[in-house]
Amino acid sequence: MDNLLKKYLRGDATLWIVFIMLCVVSVIEMYSASSTLAYKAANHTAPMLRHVGFLAGGALIAIGVHLIPYRFIRLFSYLGLIVSFFMLILVLFRGTTENDASRWLVIGGVQFQPSELAKLSVIIVAADFISRIKNKQTDEKQYFWYTIAMLAIICPLILLENFSTAAILFAVVFIMMFIGQVSLKRLGIIVGALVLALLLGFGAVKAIPQDKMPDAFDRAYTWVARIDRFTNDKGNDADKYVITDDNRQVQHGRIAIARGGIFGVMPGNSVERDYLPQAYSDFIYAIIVEEMGMLGGIFVILLYLILLFRAGRIATQSPTVFPAVLVIGLSLMIVIQAFVSMSVATSLGPVTGQPLPLISRGGTSILITCIYFGIILGITRQIKKEDEKGNNDMDGKPEDDMPVVNLEEI
Repeated sequence: MDNLLKKYLRGDATLWIVFIMLCVVSVIEMYSASSTLAYKAANHTAPMLRHVGFLAGGALIAIGVHLIPYRFIRLFSYLGLIVSFFMLILVLFRGTTENDASRWLVIGGVQFQPSELAKLSVIIVAADFISRIKNKQTDEKQYFWYTIAMLAIICPLILLENFSTAAILFAVVFIMMFIGQVSLKRLGIIVGALVLALLLGFGAVKAIPQDKMPDAFDRAYTWVARIDRFTNDKGNDADKYVITDDNRQVQHGRIAIARGGIFGVMPGNSVERDYLPQAYSDFIYAIIVEEMGMLGGIFVILLYLILLFRAGRIATQSPTVFPAVLVIGLSLMIVIQAFVSMSVATSLGPVTGQPLPLISRGGTSILITCIYFGIILGITRQIKKEDEKGNNDMDGKPEDDMPVVNLEEI
């Protein structure tokens, strides 16, 4: 058995443990959090079995992906970018609507979220562009604007239905460019333009009635309303404990966290799972804290922080730019999304609709997150393989077109 594991589960052992522990927490908490789905299903075990099936399938995908050399991942990402572009357009016209947002396509009876594929493809392609910057005077301008053009095409398509996902994706690629030593002047110009666009957009939504705006911008009024509710709620003690249709998620999330205390009420004993909307997806962290207490909540946070820490170590060990920047980008996408989701569940941020990676219910999200882990683990596998060979060839072939970077100097 030991030889079998060593043969098929290569890469960083700590990351494998983090991956497995997140899956274990997911199974335990989904058993409790999906109670409302179980009541509605003809077979009470169907929602749980579906979730376990996606986790098992995702684990197999992670194992398979981590055996693929990342140079092939690099090539496939461009195909994924093209496919996701057309799917993002299609979802605007033929998408399935849930919670007032059209984010899903139904393909062969399977519900699929194109933005998840787009996030993965954009991060890999961005890492490729950044890695091709050899000369600051000539290459940086070209590949910087290639990256910005890609974001300018993909992010608005996601933005129309999912502001938080588009914002997280932009932030991750921006950090990747910063780590890739793209000039601060160019990055500053983009930040200034983005802030100006957001201020103008926010002002337009405040000044123009919704019935006067095109239907494509309806979600913008939802975002502004959520921000207003969040800011008003923080400053209004009189309505702090009043539950309405508008704040039902937030209030029941607070109750769940308050019930958890230090040690929690133990898995399966949650009360708020039956009252908290989206307890199995956007607000699952509140159920985790209710059942596992503050200690369980901290444990989950530490799992994501360990992932980020190990990703940084892996990046410093990489002899070339592409895998280093790619590992940072993929880990940041998981961790930032996780902290946004947890901040919503704990009332530290406005409601965004971000699931907790690898823990919340959701087929597309689970499978794509498993691919993230597979790619990161694959890079660690190749680094170990290179160390064993005692040379600087990650794939067995020289990568003369890729510059070498020491991230410890950044």
